[in-house]
Amino acid sequence: MARIDELRLMAKVARMYHAQGLRQTEICERLSIHQSTVSRLLKRAEREGIVRTTVSIPPGAHTEIEDVLHSRYGLDDAVVVDCIEDEQQIAHDLGAAAAFYLESTLKPSDILGISSWSAALLAMVNAMHPSQRFKNTRVIQILGGVGNPSAEVHATQLTRRLADLIGGEATLLPAPGIVGSRHARDVLLKDRFVREAIGLFPQVTLALVGIGATEPSRGLASSGNVFSQQEIKLLADKGAVGDICLRFIDAEGREVITELNDRVISIEMEQLRAVRRVVGVAGGRRKFNAIRGALAGKLVNVLITDLASAERLIGEGGESAEGNANGDGRAIGKRTVKTR
Repeated sequence: MARIDELRLMAKVARMYHAQGLRQTEICERLSIHQSTVSRLLKRAEREGIVRTTVSIPPGAHTEIEDVLHSRYGLDDAVVVDCIEDEQQIAHDLGAAAAFYLESTLKPSDILGISSWSAALLAMVNAMHPSQRFKNTRVIQILGGVGNPSAEVHATQLTRRLADLIGGEATLLPAPGIVGSRHARDVLLKDRFVREAIGLFPQVTLALVGIGATEPSRGLASSGNVFSQQEIKLLADKGAVGDICLRFIDAEGREVITELNDRVISIEMEQLRAVRRVVGVAGGRRKFNAIRGALAGKLVNVLITDLASAERLIGEGGESAEGNANGDGRAIGKRTVKTR
């Protein structure tokens, strides 16, 4: 235990630094002590419990739930957003959160891959602020975007506009997401520009993907990049719960292998698993099983989702967010000073 005179000096230095906002050099001048002494006293003040750290969580932030998702599913990060139970509003709100996440974490060395036909990812692009900090960054379309001309702007806007916003270079995948036969796919894969885009898939370091339910969304359905109802039933009978880039997965996140795979033009599942950071942006009751499957299969390591889905994901295992938020019971964040 430190002597009382040392404790007094620790408390004084801690109060000047944390409560009054003085810099260490100002404290040195005022108290006529060396800067190394100030630094040492501040560190000891924490060990002695004079300075304690607490978090004041603002309304709308769900860091405890994010922590549970992180630990339970082995995620690198999770972002949980308050949304009303409406698919369009969920896509809008998740897109805004994804825009902030991307703007905050994107590095100049990243090579971005982005999926087509995701309403949340389109909302993300619409919410982003222009920046020219990433002029050497390439943005690659990892799911075919050719389809119904009235809907095709959706896919090209995702890739090209994202590249414009960050000051990067776009590489489009000029092919449909789904073609009529394996032969048609083989023909398209011989196209120079299709080959160029697909050849860049192994270089992707950050993939932005939607997570789809087995039944296609309205946006995807309008694009024409969908399987027939009979084919969707075949997928469901094989255990499919949803898809990432039109690669269908079961409840454990395993790829559902059927002859339909040979008609898809997108990043393959093993290529996606090799990407260092895969950000899944999805929410809503209709997509819940697909989201859970993607997490179970560790197909994404960052999840941006709505509060209701997040609570359901952690509630099924019987673990409360409050009980898991901080294993040692300590909060971290804003600093407070206790004087003795």
